[in-house]
This record gives sequence, C-alpha cells and structure tokens, in this order.
Amino acid sequence: MPAYMLNLPNTITLTRIALVIVFTVALSIDGVAPMLSRAPMDAIPYSGWFVPLNAGLCIALWAFVVGAISDFLDGHLARKYNLVTNFGKLIDPLADKILVCAAFVYLTYVGMCPFWATIIIVFREFLVTGLRQLAVEQGKVMAADRSGKWKTAVQLTYCISCLVHLCYAGNLPEPLHSLSVGEGGYWLREISLWLSIALTLWSGINYCVQSRHFLKG
Repeated sequence: MPAYMLNLPNTITLTRIALVIVFTVALSIDGVAPMLSRAPMDAIPYSGWFVPLNAGLCIALWAFVVGAISDFLDGHLARKYNLVTNFGKLIDPLADKILVCAAFVYLTYVGMCPFWATIIIVFREFLVTGLRQLAVEQGKVMAADRSGKWKTAVQLTYCISCLVHLCYAGNLPEPLHSLSVGEGGYWLREISLWLSIALTLWSGINYCVQSRHFLKG
C-alpha cells in the first residue's frame, strides 16, 4: 500500500476494521446474551458493580466503544492536520458501515432490534456503497455528508446502549443502572433506534439525490 495512504488517520480507520474482527469473534464465543435479552430482571445474576456477565460480551463492548471513538478521532485528525486523502474518504465510511452493520445483525439475533430495522439499515449501507463506487468509476469521491455523520452517531449510541445492557445488566450503580436497564435505558434505546431509522432513510435519499448525475453516466 502506498505510504501516503498509511498516514495516522487512515491507520486509525484500518484499526477500526480490525476491531470489527475482534468484536465479531468475541460475540461468537458468547452464550449468555440470547438468554439474557429475554430474561426478567429479577432472574439476571448479580455479581458486583461493573462486573460483566460474560467475558466475550465485555471484549465485544469495549472493542465497539474504541471503534466508535476512533470514528471521531480519525476524521478530526485528518481535518486538523490536513491529512485528508481520497483513500480515507472511501475507507472511513466503509469502516463505519462494517462496524454498525455487525452490531445491528447481532442485536437482531438476540432480540433487541427489530429485523426490519436492521434490513433498512443494512440496505442503505449497501446502496450508498454502490453509489460511491459509481462515483469512483467516474473519477469522483463522495465523502460522508452531515446527515450521514449524524446517522452514524445515533446508531453508535443505540448499539452501545444495547451492548452495555447485555454486558452489565443489573451490575451497575445508579445512575448508570437506570441508563442501562431501567426506564432511562429503555427510552434511550427506543429514541435512538427510531432516530437512527429516520436518519438512515433521510441520508439515503440525500445520497441518491446527490448522485443522480452519476447514475446517468
């Protein structure tokens, strides 16, 4: 790979893709979450504050959190130090899509996210990726727009909220307990999910409008 592609922001972006591998492998060794997501709260074991219910879930949660932080960090560094490259414009949103789609598929598997919502989100990501490929073939690069960035931020909020609930459940002190498994956590997940769906549809339509001239060839 050319050296100019391996500047610091692009390296962070590629690291995020590696974290997706850690995330998915950690979840593949987890056998607690499918049962936990459907269990009544009084049936969830308590083992002390900040003690995860499962090592795989804990590794997956923190891999996802680090990946979410890196999503902000690479873009910030690229703009601050003028390290923006066409490679970064393409690979950064792609890394976001891989991370978010992996999380939504898993959350659907454990019953925390509706199947139709995950279909909408994954379809939008494939659609935008295809539009970007059309742009590249015509010598242009479509960078993430503001609506897409807000969409990603809300999706990450929803996924982290769900993963914290699955990982720690009742093993958190107040007020973190309320934001994880209590009413606060329920409303945080509900609002962020519906907002994610709305922003997913809006940003998808926005990309289609912006790329209409690419579709015409």
